[in-house]
Amino acid sequence: MSELKTVVKDTAIYGLSSIVGRFLNYMLVPLYTAQLAASSGGYGVITNIYAYVALILVILLFGMETTFFRFANKDGAQPNRVYGNALIMVGGVSLLFVLLLLLFLPSISVLMGYEKHPEFIGIMGVCVALDAMQALPFAWLRYKKRPIKFAALKMLFIILNIALNILYFVIMPWWYAKNPELVGCFYNPNYGAGYAFVLNLVCTSFITLFFIPELKEADFRFDRVLVKRMLSYSWPILILGIAGILNQTVDKMIFPLVYGDAEQGRVQLGIYGACVKIAMIMAMITQAFRYAYEPFVFGSAKEKDSGATYAVAMKFFIIFTLLAFLCVIGYMDILKFIIAPDYWEGLRVVPIVMAAEIMMGVYFNLSFWYKLIDKTIWGTWFSLAGCVVLIAVNIIFIPQYGYMACAWGGFAGYATSMTLSYFVGQKKNPIDYPLKSIGVYVLIALLFFFIMEQVPQNWSVWLRLSINTGLIAMFVGHILYHDLPVYTLPVIGKYFRKSSKE
Repeated sequence: MSELKTVVKDTAIYGLSSIVGRFLNYMLVPLYTAQLAASSGGYGVITNIYAYVALILVILLFGMETTFFRFANKDGAQPNRVYGNALIMVGGVSLLFVLLLLLFLPSISVLMGYEKHPEFIGIMGVCVALDAMQALPFAWLRYKKRPIKFAALKMLFIILNIALNILYFVIMPWWYAKNPELVGCFYNPNYGAGYAFVLNLVCTSFITLFFIPELKEADFRFDRVLVKRMLSYSWPILILGIAGILNQTVDKMIFPLVYGDAEQGRVQLGIYGACVKIAMIMAMITQAFRYAYEPFVFGSAKEKDSGATYAVAMKFFIIFTLLAFLCVIGYMDILKFIIAPDYWEGLRVVPIVMAAEIMMGVYFNLSFWYKLIDKTIWGTWFSLAGCVVLIAVNIIFIPQYGYMACAWGGFAGYATSMTLSYFVGQKKNPIDYPLKSIGVYVLIALLFFFIMEQVPQNWSVWLRLSINTGLIAMFVGHILYHDLPVYTLPVIGKYFRKSSKE
């Protein structure tokens, strides 16, 4: 259990930076939705381009994060050499990508539907290349167990990005209205969504400078044998990563193309993209868990009781994501103000997207059985199967059901990948997961969700919030009674243990 405590501690640090950072980053959602009306399609442009960025980032990294952890933890490994060679490969691929993008930028912009603003594509191309280069120093910080600097840099990027966005989306328009001659030299009120991309590049470039010490720690001597072994391990992860990120982004990439009307498609995509942001608390929890859990799994794979530890970790991951699910649904009357009112029509996708995110997190936890036996090809097949299901649902149903098809497509895709990984994994590397206990939590969460949804909308907001709070408190009570007794908790537990002795 000491290893699990380490995971909890690191998860708290990574999670704090991730959750607080994402929370602060949510400031951009009301900002963008307030300044970019739903009918303009501006937020749809942001959603569409960032979907492509996410896919390209996976391609430029081609599994080197996971590969680095695997090879750095092998017996007799030279972590600095592994780190340096990973940087050489990712840096070379990223540089080649930028050169080709800039060379063929006009044609690519036309193909993507941004012939009027090819600089959007160019700017984000350079930005994603820098992100790929940053990923390995961030991984090095995780490997060296330096979560403070990791969290500080993540937070610095977000705070700087928010500050500049407030400057260009709030202050500059106000200032331009009063003094257009002066402000017009460095601000164009018609550029709209373009400033989101420009400011992202500025912040990413600035953060890159802080990794100079980590780059100096790398051993850049090219090791042909090591590189060959790393590439052999990473290419299935690349395919897996492409399939996995497509599960998250392909709906946002193809929506304007499949919808029929490209302009109206961007409007609808903006509504969908804004509402999905509310559901992203699941992505925060999954990401925070991954940052701490991945190095721990590879480092403790040789422990005799590792399977039992993974099973407990899976159970608590599901418990607390279900709690987060109920909190978001229960306080939707408050959370919906994150986005502007003209985007609220898309709020019905939130529970579906959150359920899909939970399954994605479970799938990530299940994925370690094939990573630890160096059979990552299995993950490729599982993710591809899920991706095929997702794409099929989107192509078939988007013309009729719009963005609701995107939400259900993601749900079906993740459910497919998760189910396949579990059943095959139980044959290849069985782990005794507490399915009965997990099932009870799932059923309780579904029951409480159903009750929350049945509370009439014409009732007082405070009454609805009171009912939902009561249901959430009952769920927490079940956790405390069955799996996390109060006396085991830090600080509070000391008080209860003392009271029981008296």
